[in-house]
Amino acid sequence: MDDRTAVTQVLTDYYNAFGTLDVQRILSYYHEPCMLVSPQGVAALPSRAAMAAAFTPIMEGLRARGYSRSESSMLHVKELSATAALASGIAVRYRADGQELERIGVSYLLHKTDDRWKIAVTVVHDTDNVVRSE
Repeated sequence: MDDRTAVTQVLTDYYNAFGTLDVQRILSYYHEPCMLVSPQGVAALPSRAAMAAAFTPIMEGLRARGYSRSESSMLHVKELSATAALASGIAVRYRADGQELERIGVSYLLHKTDDRWKIAVTVVHDTDNVVRSE
């Protein structure tokens, strides 16, 4: 499997894990440390405990809004080096009844360690600012 396909698979698996709203299931997809950048600010997360503390309120908020699952749309992946890749697309979130809850632009900087890609940086942004690969 080439790296672009591997990154896409990691993010597909991540979205499936995220859909469970179980914080512990998503932590293995993140590099330690990692960083979250969103309209609310920047959070440097040095450990799994810090990641869990950051993601728990996000997931509780989604649960309260009837969230059921996410899909990636328009995903573009660009290999930056042998150990870095940029992925950008739109996360489409759905309610349990299948209705669309929201769309958010999201870009990931992934780092490859021990032949495994992990998310090092997540940036939440407007849906019209997806970074396109060449």
